[in-house]
Amino acid sequence: MKEHLPSHTQASRRDVLLGALAATVAVGLSRAATAQAEGKRNLPSSTSTKGSTTMSTITTKDGTEIYYKDWGTGPVVTFSHGWPLNADAWDGQMLFLAQNGFRVVAHDRRGHGRSSQASSGNDMNGYADDLASVIETLDLKDATLVGHSTGGGEVARYIGRHGTGRVAKAVLIAAVPPIMLKTEANPEGLPMEVFDGIRAGVAGDRSQYYKDLALAFYGANRPGAKVSQGTLDQFWLWSMQAGAKNAYESVKAFSETDFTEDLKKFDVPTLVLHGEDDQIVPVKDSARKSAKLIKGARDIYYPGAPHGITATHQDQVNAELMAFISS
Repeated sequence: MKEHLPSHTQASRRDVLLGALAATVAVGLSRAATAQAEGKRNLPSSTSTKGSTTMSTITTKDGTEIYYKDWGTGPVVTFSHGWPLNADAWDGQMLFLAQNGFRVVAHDRRGHGRSSQASSGNDMNGYADDLASVIETLDLKDATLVGHSTGGGEVARYIGRHGTGRVAKAVLIAAVPPIMLKTEANPEGLPMEVFDGIRAGVAGDRSQYYKDLALAFYGANRPGAKVSQGTLDQFWLWSMQAGAKNAYESVKAFSETDFTEDLKKFDVPTLVLHGEDDQIVPVKDSARKSAKLIKGARDIYYPGAPHGITATHQDQVNAELMAFISS
């Protein structure tokens, strides 16, 4: 049998319930605010010149938010990713090194991945300064800087602009330096038409363009290649997270920037890794030249290997990194 209460009694009970609910919410908000304040107090302090930090995000001087991940403890290794990917492209290396006694830090380049899509600063100076913001805000010291493809240019320009005061070693993997574009000074380079085609792909049907690009990136278009569909799919997923304007402007940055003088400023042990069948950054006009410009550089070439060797030759790359960093 249902109990029929007087209307004023029902209203009274409703008021009591609403009051209790309001009190619960107020307590929850108060606790959240307290936790947030405690969290802010425990975050790394930022330098006044290089920006501020929140959990997993650094805000640069121009207001761009740079996402980063920071795993493990021990000697520091930073990672700069290739175009148009993000820090997740380094997971195979980061997980391995974090499990073997290293602190690994990787950030999404401005306009890529989880970083904000800045309208300006989409050039190598901007990228290098963002890397400096990460390094200085997190107060990283004696770090090994690792860069793949465009990220290798970022590492080179960082050393050229900011020196090696916080750097112990450097690693360039399938990296774009010294310069990709064909010029009078670099007749072996790729013609401008190649990069115009990349820009057209980004400005047009970029989704399909990235799917097609993945095949050459990992060498999946070569006879007998064993590249999983998952590897190709993740390339597309990461690429689609890059802002169209940022990816478009980055083409000029990675293709036309001349890193010759930057490479000459390297004064730390440097390892150069490159696949000999790299269809994106041809080895003869990149690694082989960079290794000659960097004093004392050690260079290793993988026969028949593609551009994306951090994925296709993950175990080999991990072993090379471990041996070099630990030496």
